[in-house]
Amino acid sequence: MSLYVAYVLVGLAIAMPVGAITVEMTKQGLKNGFMHGWAVGLGGMTIDVVLVFALYMGLASILAMPMIQLPMWLIGAGFLFLLGYDSIKNADQDITLAGEKVTKSIFASYFNGLLVAISPGNLVFWVNVFGVVLAKSYSQGQPTNFLIIAAGVLSGILLHDIGLLTIVSMTRKALNRKMIKTLTMLAGFLLIGFAGYFIYEFIQAIKVYR
Repeated sequence: MSLYVAYVLVGLAIAMPVGAITVEMTKQGLKNGFMHGWAVGLGGMTIDVVLVFALYMGLASILAMPMIQLPMWLIGAGFLFLLGYDSIKNADQDITLAGEKVTKSIFASYFNGLLVAISPGNLVFWVNVFGVVLAKSYSQGQPTNFLIIAAGVLSGILLHDIGLLTIVSMTRKALNRKMIKTLTMLAGFLLIGFAGYFIYEFIQAIKVYR
């Protein structure tokens, strides 16, 4: 139990820095409320869970290969740029103020979370963090510890998402349409910034593997 609790705290710490998933969650939470923001988070966690078990089955060695990682940076950059551009272009679309009926599908928000999570940053994170944890667990003859640690980290991320979206949903009640539009555009620029960071990582990786 102490191992699980320790890694719940690790999960919270991991989720604190602003990333692409956090930006998309906040954006959807502001525009359409708690459930849409949480749907993005659940979409991201779906990929996380799949990756954890895939790494447990040996995917880490494949994802660590340069020929796999290099195109992933470019694909991820392209997707995040398009998502950011769409956020800016359609910043005034699909805004539902507190008390109004939401027309956007929950599944659409969930699907956005899935797509954002299939990014190089997310994949490389799981390879680096859980690859090390998995190796250590096996070296100690306790492979089941890996699953306990994974459950702890995922629980910490889930707690972070719920806490963040609770704050967002409360803040949303005090915002008007223009303010939500401005914040949505800011989220779009942040996503484009992440795309730029992925391109930077792609260039650095080429230099290393040249």
